[in-house]
Amino acid sequence: MLQNLHVKNLALIDEVEVDFAEGLNILTGETGAGKSIVLGSVSLALGGRYSADMLRKGTDAGLVELTFSVNSPETIRKLEELEIHPDDGQIIISRKLTGSRSVSRINGETVTASKIREVASALIDIHGQHEHQSLLYKKNHLAILDAFAKDADGVKKQVQEAYRTYRAVQKELNEADTDEAQRLKEISFLEFEIEEIQNAGLSEEEDLEIEETYRKMVSGKRIAESLEEAYAYLAGENQENAGELLGRAVRAIADATGYDKHTEELYGQILEVENLLGDFSRELREYTDSLSFSPEAFYEVESRLNDINHLKSKYGNTVTEILEYCEKQQQRLQILQDYDHYLDTLKVRVKEAEDRLGELCEKLSRIRQKEAKKLQEKILEGLLDLNFLEVQFEIRFTKTQDYTAEGTDDVEFMISMNPGQPQKPLAEVASGGELSRIMLAIKSVLADKDEIETLIFDEIDVGISGRTAQKVSEKMGVIGRKHQVICITHLAQIAAMADAHYAIEKKVENHVTKTSISRLDEEASVRELARILGGAQITDAVLRNAEEMKNLASGLK
Repeated sequence: MLQNLHVKNLALIDEVEVDFAEGLNILTGETGAGKSIVLGSVSLALGGRYSADMLRKGTDAGLVELTFSVNSPETIRKLEELEIHPDDGQIIISRKLTGSRSVSRINGETVTASKIREVASALIDIHGQHEHQSLLYKKNHLAILDAFAKDADGVKKQVQEAYRTYRAVQKELNEADTDEAQRLKEISFLEFEIEEIQNAGLSEEEDLEIEETYRKMVSGKRIAESLEEAYAYLAGENQENAGELLGRAVRAIADATGYDKHTEELYGQILEVENLLGDFSRELREYTDSLSFSPEAFYEVESRLNDINHLKSKYGNTVTEILEYCEKQQQRLQILQDYDHYLDTLKVRVKEAEDRLGELCEKLSRIRQKEAKKLQEKILEGLLDLNFLEVQFEIRFTKTQDYTAEGTDDVEFMISMNPGQPQKPLAEVASGGELSRIMLAIKSVLADKDEIETLIFDEIDVGISGRTAQKVSEKMGVIGRKHQVICITHLAQIAAMADAHYAIEKKVENHVTKTSISRLDEEASVRELARILGGAQITDAVLRNAEEMKNLASGLK
């Protein structure tokens, strides 16, 4: 449920914070006090449209923050599918507003507006005048029926999958219709590609080996050149190489060994150096020889690698992808070479897919029609509760012209408001006030099956008063027993049913207009009801009437 709303620097709001309660939360206030701003800020936090003129005058940044507590396992599952994990059972959604841009966060992590809307759909359901008007569109009636008919969920998924299969096979058949000349041209092209790949004699093992061999040859050539140069300095044909010079040094010291003991020691050391140099030179020569290869061998490896890379540029990034491409083209060639058989097989597949889809659509339709009778009765009962005394209501089924991902049911809500009048589509009969009550009846029916914990109703009391208003208030109370309901109202009958009553006021302080919101205690709630009932002057009689209304409402809960 929505625990807390925090708004800063938005329209007439300087800064307000309100903690909402379980059950029915009612917001009331004078016209123009800012009731729409308060609930509008909720929509704004949940990804609604934003423009810079929404900021409070004289400020350059605003903030809207919503704190939700999440207890429903189903809601937690939906959130986790969206990779959103409640922190200690809480989800905090915030939107910082600066200039012409905004930044949204969930539990401190920046997210996109589309992600916010996805998360919001699992947490809260907002019903304003626009949502009531959605009842006028027939396409929404099927969605309402499916929301009620939970037993249809499994079959509906099967229909959607079967529809995708049917459309894919049907598309393949439509695209298969080619003339003889075009088919022969494609056959020739396929044969060329297949022959080019097969003649290359590719293998995955060779692909790795040829690259490794080429790298060794390239690096070996560079190493051999460096070692040859080093060998030339040590023992090459040049008489100035290190080996020749060292030999001269040995012979020079040898002439002096008979005269000095220390010279003999030095002579032994230089002999050891000469031996080490000789060993190193021989080892260097042997390793250099092992790195040598013929130019012809290098050319063959390089040419083979170029051929493979050429095929990769045309058919795939790896030999595996090239071979897979070849296999795919072989299959296509086989189809074209036996085209009549392919078309016959394809037509059979289309027929099988269509038969499967048709069976599932009929199964789904039977479930829907069975559930529609139950929904029809419950909505009719709800409409009678909301003071539609002579109403007739029917969920009418027709068939779509073609298959759809939703099946073949075309559903429309039909209604008659007066005795003797034929049932007509809602769009032709219902007024704005009637639409809001019909939507309320539908929501009360769906309340038992709706996993969304928080419902917001704005303008639910459009065009109603008296006994009808009382009926609406009772229905709101019923929904509030299983859901958190937040409702803006102008009617005392609805406000009296509040489990938590909030007053929205507009005040002028230091020539600056500000909107505030506060929760009312029992006494203050009675005074607010009296204000709604009595208008400018609140008499003792009006206060008593408000108190009696409050007491009567308590008895109905």
